Amino acid sequence: MDHDTSSAPGRRPRRRAGRARRVLIVCVAGGAVLGGALVLVADRDGGAPPPVPGPAAAARGAVAAGAPAALSGLAALIGDGEARVRERPGDGEAWAVLGAAYVERGRRTADAADWPRAERALRTALETGAARDPGALESLAALAVARRDFAEARTWGERAAGRGPKRWTAQAVLIDAYTGLGDHEAAGKALDRMLELRPGLPAVRARAAAVYRDRGWREDAEAQVADAAAAAGTPAERAAYLEQAGRLAFERGDREKALRYAREALRAGPDRAQARAGEARALAALGRTEEAVSAYRAAYAARPDAEYARELGELFASLGREREAAEQGERVRERVRQAEAAGADGSLVLGLAEADHGDAEAAVERLRAEWGRQPSTEVADALGWALHRAGRDEEALGFAVTATDGTRGGGVRSALYAFHRGMVERELGLVGPARRRLEEALRINPYFSPLHAPAAREALDGLGGPPLGSPPPL
Repeated sequence: MDHDTSSAPGRRPRRRAGRARRVLIVCVAGGAVLGGALVLVADRDGGAPPPVPGPAAAARGAVAAGAPAALSGLAALIGDGEARVRERPGDGEAWAVLGAAYVERGRRTADAADWPRAERALRTALETGAARDPGALESLAALAVARRDFAEARTWGERAAGRGPKRWTAQAVLIDAYTGLGDHEAAGKALDRMLELRPGLPAVRARAAAVYRDRGWREDAEAQVADAAAAAGTPAERAAYLEQAGRLAFERGDREKALRYAREALRAGPDRAQARAGEARALAALGRTEEAVSAYRAAYAARPDAEYARELGELFASLGREREAAEQGERVRERVRQAEAAGADGSLVLGLAEADHGDAEAAVERLRAEWGRQPSTEVADALGWALHRAGRDEEALGFAVTATDGTRGGGVRSALYAFHRGMVERELGLVGPARRRLEEALRINPYFSPLHAPAAREALDGLGGPPLGSPPPL
């Protein structure tokens, strides 16, 4: 029986973390049983089971439903779509489907070359008769989200919602747009509308889990993603939700569970590079650094995301392997250059990388411009940290507070954000607040960064006072 998951922006749904754990365990252990049960139901109805759709049809159904698709299916769908639009260049629906598939493949593979392809296909769809199709408008909004152009995403998302007021997928993309613009009230309203439209759908539960995580409602987020994983209809969908569960586990410092979920996600969907990156984070936190390096390299090879290069560079820096850390820094810059050439905004990841290991003043300039365009919680944190690294701590504190103070929108329980604020307060001589924030960072996740978690402990030791308990042994 479905639970009531709808909630007003300020009200938490009633969930139990214990149930979340039970449901997710059932999903991990018994995913194959669910598929068998569906076949048996079809047999009892007296008819043959419906034919299994081919890869392209399965991917088209998943994309239309807002659910994750297998990369092989996306490749088949794109191949079919390209052939169709060559034959029928005036087919607006075919252009819309092709554009949506490009968006999803580009998001999954971090291949910036798919962004201009998607834009051309979707704008052609609008010009050839799909202007009233909310799906094409949603895809343009999703493309803007992938490029981190949240104002553009809001424009297309609101148009899509106007054309299709009963489509939950329009509300989902609006949540991303409003969150990226720092408009938490609007994001909450879009969440409520999405939950009203399709409260029990696995993809909706997973999307709600992401919002609850951003609000700091960790148990509620875990419960939602557990339900999503248990009800997933395909291996690709189940892999996506298990990977999401692994990220939530890592963020609360549960290294072993994060590793289990990442590996289960890889068994369900071997093409899911995000799960390989999750495996790498967990291995690094467990002290299995060479395995972590290998996992990061495999994740980057499958999905050359600048964030993976930045994280691997941090790991190398924590090990004193400065040459390899510098190589990853160059890789971050190159990936951002490629993404920006394809119309994406790489300011956030590059700003953090430059603040930590490069030109802090350049990071401040880039991130200040980003804040002016889209003042989200994550940009506030990054700009505050860049200002600190540039020696401008009084200004940095305001942004660090914005990122960590729930009354200002920074409700997410982030060990990194708490660490950043604690280091700013320490530099300003605010000993008590600095201690509280650094302790908070290590309580949230003692392993949040191979480079910064040890720095947080060292800073606490320097502040004096009662020692914080040591983390569990590696």
